[in-house]
Amino acid sequence: MDTPKFSSFLVLTIFCCSWRAFSDGRNDFLECLSLHSNNYTSISDIVYTRKSNNSSYLTILQSYIRNLRFTSPSTPKPLFIIRALQESQIQSVVYCAKETGLQIRTRSGGHDYEGLSYASEIPFVVIDLMNMSKISINVEKRTSWVQSGATVGELYYRIAEKSRTLGFPAGTCPTVGVGGHFSGGGYGSLLRKYGLAADNIIDAHLVDVNGRILNRKSMGEDLFWAIRGGGGASFGVITAWKLQLVAVPEKVTIFSVNRNLEQNATQLIHRWQHVAPNLPEDIFVSVSIRRVNSSIHGEKKTIQATFSSLFLGEIDKLLTLMQESFPELGIKGEDCSQVSWVQSTLFFGGFPNGVSSDVLLSRVPLTRLYFKAKSDYVQEPIPEYGLEGIWKLLYDDIEDDTALMILSPYGGRMKEISESALPFPHRAGNLYKIQHLVYWNTSGAAESERHINWIRRLYTYMAPYVSRFPRAAYINYRDLDLGVNNKGNTSYAQASIWGFKYFKNNFNRLVRIKTMVDPANFFKNEQSIPPLMVDK
Repeated sequence: MDTPKFSSFLVLTIFCCSWRAFSDGRNDFLECLSLHSNNYTSISDIVYTRKSNNSSYLTILQSYIRNLRFTSPSTPKPLFIIRALQESQIQSVVYCAKETGLQIRTRSGGHDYEGLSYASEIPFVVIDLMNMSKISINVEKRTSWVQSGATVGELYYRIAEKSRTLGFPAGTCPTVGVGGHFSGGGYGSLLRKYGLAADNIIDAHLVDVNGRILNRKSMGEDLFWAIRGGGGASFGVITAWKLQLVAVPEKVTIFSVNRNLEQNATQLIHRWQHVAPNLPEDIFVSVSIRRVNSSIHGEKKTIQATFSSLFLGEIDKLLTLMQESFPELGIKGEDCSQVSWVQSTLFFGGFPNGVSSDVLLSRVPLTRLYFKAKSDYVQEPIPEYGLEGIWKLLYDDIEDDTALMILSPYGGRMKEISESALPFPHRAGNLYKIQHLVYWNTSGAAESERHINWIRRLYTYMAPYVSRFPRAAYINYRDLDLGVNNKGNTSYAQASIWGFKYFKNNFNRLVRIKTMVDPANFFKNEQSIPPLMVDK
């Protein structure tokens, strides 16, 4: 699609005058927007500026920052937030940001672990997609179009509204925006049955560097490949996705049981490593590990492992399967509940039993904390003494019970898909993925440094037990410790430091595609794919 047409001189004059009192040297961007927008009112209503008297600016910016580390006064803030309502407005923003030398950051849900969707040290604007959140479901064709500003929870709710036997294999956190989630791969409790969210995307709409609105056919298979797991922010602004919905039973079975060290948690986790990746694909059993007060010894600390499961079948079949494959866990009928698939998403989302599925429509997270995260892939079972070393770190090196490790099993469908099928390469050969997390409640540099240093020590300790050459990581658990691009343009060599950890050899194909579609590297951030031979 061509660049939007110029509006009238009168509209330009009105628009520029309305913003003149808020000038910060970037009126050229606002003037450009007015020139390249067919409707003055629609643009002026969606632009929020840092220097104006508009109190909505800070509210809008901070309301969808999920990691409180990036709410401090020192965090770089956008010159403008554009809360787009339609694709033509995004076309105008892309054109005008290029013309005036501003960067673009795109935010759908605000869950970027390192804040890259709403913070930059280079002058920038944020395209906030919250208002582009329409979802349509075609039950007969088992497809859905979902705009990038919708959340995972909204998607689940709308699917269940139309069908009790359709679902989608996306994440467990309902307030995550689908735009970033899908473009990094996206996974949840249906991972072993249906693979990633990105494995089940069949079309998309994208505004490219030239302001064109492209779909799968017009963008071509290379670019369509790249945005499904390669991080969409490197290639354009993805506005919508077409999904292939998947079959789920009317009733599924869930359970969650806790086991601490006095209940042989170490041995159970060690055994889980051998069992969970090799179970039938209809079952997913994850483990969450944290330090807690011992239920037996009161204030004494212990390690607790929470085993949580989704089974695409009835309770009796699950009990038989667990008795045959993992009797040591001791799952009983009273540990299990039979629910609809959408109710299982509430369970994995951390909601209490009996809550209405209406909560999936809320964009407000259950908690907002300061946190730092890292990720690993495990290809050989960690020995018991290796696990005990983790317990020591949880006991001795952190003062509060705010560290968490989440172990998600692979196998099933994940081992059947080639590692080059999409940019996400972590397929066969991986037993499970670990998400390392540490949370805290108090602001300040000292608290942040203490907790971040702790998780870095944990990450160093884990090195002998996880993947190597490269030590792999998951792009949606973004970690700037892995390496960052140079400010402005960056080299292939610089980006490959982190790029091969997220994408392995798929990084090279991503670079070739970037070079074709955005050779001047307009869409960039601290961990964006670089083009080759960029002039510096």
